[in-house]
Amino acid sequence: MTMPSPHTDPRGFLRALYDAAVARALPQRSMQAFLPPPPRGRTLVLGAGKAGGSMAAALDTLWPADAPLSGLVVTRYDHVPPAYRAKPGRIEVVEAAHPVPDEAGRQAALRIAALARQGLTADDLVLCLVSGGGSALLALPADGVTLEEKQAINKALLKSGAAIDEMNCVRKHLSAIKGGRLAALCAPARVVTLLISDVPGDSPEVIASGPTVPDASTCADALRILARYGIEIPPAARAGLESGAFETPKPGDPRFAGHAVKMIATPQESLEAAAALARAAGLDVHILGDEIEGESREVGKVHAALARQVARRGQPFAKPCVILSGGETTVTVKSKGGRGGRATEFLLGCAIALQGQAGVHVLAADTDGIDGVEDNAGAIITPDTLARAQALGLKPAEFLDRNDAYNFFAPLGDLVVPGPTFTNVNDFRALLVV
Repeated sequence: MTMPSPHTDPRGFLRALYDAAVARALPQRSMQAFLPPPPRGRTLVLGAGKAGGSMAAALDTLWPADAPLSGLVVTRYDHVPPAYRAKPGRIEVVEAAHPVPDEAGRQAALRIAALARQGLTADDLVLCLVSGGGSALLALPADGVTLEEKQAINKALLKSGAAIDEMNCVRKHLSAIKGGRLAALCAPARVVTLLISDVPGDSPEVIASGPTVPDASTCADALRILARYGIEIPPAARAGLESGAFETPKPGDPRFAGHAVKMIATPQESLEAAAALARAAGLDVHILGDEIEGESREVGKVHAALARQVARRGQPFAKPCVILSGGETTVTVKSKGGRGGRATEFLLGCAIALQGQAGVHVLAADTDGIDGVEDNAGAIITPDTLARAQALGLKPAEFLDRNDAYNFFAPLGDLVVPGPTFTNVNDFRALLVV
């Protein structure tokens, strides 16, 4: 397949960069190097996340056919690879809701916890497949907290603008299975966790709220976060946090002795894959970082200012070039009824700030293929985005004010809609300046 030219087909070129980033994060590409040998006893597979289905499928293929293998993994609805759905293997994969948990997620978490309790010995191995999205998918509320209450807290966190590590600090302390508790249930078996990172810094205790790793954060931290964002919680949840009854297992806990955590795919690796493709097309590439956080629209404005400086003054980079970044921005939802996620809100802020700058094309998309809860991964902006919007009577500032970026880009035909990608290393942003 011929690589689209950045000069004659900038849209195709940017989409190729996105596809390269996604391909690098697929588990079948990288998992084998991280697999331990089969144990003397049995091997149990447990897991949760948007990449859970593809991780299970990859492991089933790579694990020796004559070695016992069984288990249960929960992933998002419609995130089981078609081949594994059509012909299930040794690992059962079930589906549940994301980003707000549902009863299917609770039932899956109950079953996973039960499997962890079923007579594991020191001769057994537990392979935990963990990826982003596991916080919502592994939904087992702490004692006295109902699923409905957990759903309400989760919705409030998602709308608050809290960073992912803040949200997951609260989630793990209101959970009976996250924050290291799943691994603790598996004792005395050895636990090997295979991770696909979707968080800035690739912190194992933040990814999917760290179900298999000790947690250094505290109930007091969770209470401070809830207070910071003005989020009310029910009496049982507050009592559990204030008393310390919901405290998580801490570093040094002997139940984690001998466990291993292996990172099989990261945002930085995906950015490097896209960078390699752009360099092969003859462009200079500049990676701003894989840990960029902040309000999506504001991050979009900063990226736009950088691209304009490059386009107009050749600073700090010479054109033609590609500027890449990753991380996880946030959206503080201020209006009901708007549609769109982090990527499209970033792009709308970016498009307004670019002011139709000639020679600048931008793609932003979530590597899981879903921007928030919509059917798109993100969108593309071009030098004529604002002019085309004006011709259709679309006022970008009004769409931004009501968090409605999806409905701004949809009539322009600029949405990127790959469908579920079966992996997740979070935000991908590429700015092409020619």
